[in-house]
Amino acid sequence: MGKTRPHILTIAGFDPSGGAGLLADIKTFEAHKTLGMAVCSALTVQNDVQFAKVDWVSLDDMRQQLQVLHERFTFKVVKIGLIESFEILHAIVSYLKELNPTVKIVCDPVLKASAGFVFHSEVAQQQLEAILSEIFLLTPNWDEVQQLTAQENASEEAVKEGAKYLSQFCHIYLKGGHNADNPGKDFLFPKKTAKQTDQKEHALNPKRTNVEGKHGSGCVFSSALAAHIALEYPLLKACVRAKEYVTRFLASNDSNLGYHRV
Repeated sequence: MGKTRPHILTIAGFDPSGGAGLLADIKTFEAHKTLGMAVCSALTVQNDVQFAKVDWVSLDDMRQQLQVLHERFTFKVVKIGLIESFEILHAIVSYLKELNPTVKIVCDPVLKASAGFVFHSEVAQQQLEAILSEIFLLTPNWDEVQQLTAQENASEEAVKEGAKYLSQFCHIYLKGGHNADNPGKDFLFPKKTAKQTDQKEHALNPKRTNVEGKHGSGCVFSSALAAHIALEYPLLKACVRAKEYVTRFLASNDSNLGYHRV
């Protein structure tokens, strides 16, 4: 009889192509030998290169999905992807903490689909900070940090300063795929405590450059990271292993949809 797998949950959109959203998350969870479950936040009409529309699942329906799962299962980690608004995100995060105060929430802030559909154009600063204070880790890319910190066409140092600012509230993993100066160079900013006078950041450099861009790579990275956290890896090691996994995913073929394998 094999080792019992930790339960892990994704709250994300349904992408019919399977490249992003909850289907990609479940594939990633399975590859990491965790027992994945999913709550649907949106039904999208898209493929790997085209995004047509989204129909949002109501907050009440998402709560009912969560409630019935929590009657049977305890989740160490919950990964959150596409959500209709920051108001809905805040409500979901608060409900998750109500169901399980010790849950670790990994949030991938899907502010813009890769096909160009904008979901959130304005960010309320106080609401953002309240959300971040309740989650464990945020995984924004270069562009998302600029949007979350009201920057535009910022330098590498300015974006890093924005990520440092956000790390007052939770751990921040800054994905570097959109970094024009150093493509693929990521940074981990552990949550800054009140006693810290200086904060140590961790740079994670790409080990391969011969990789093809993939639909849903951000979803795959954040779910791989969530899986490693559920498997109780220390945070930095979890980040390193998740980056290695998504690198193999990106290099798995030359199409827009990657293969999942450990």
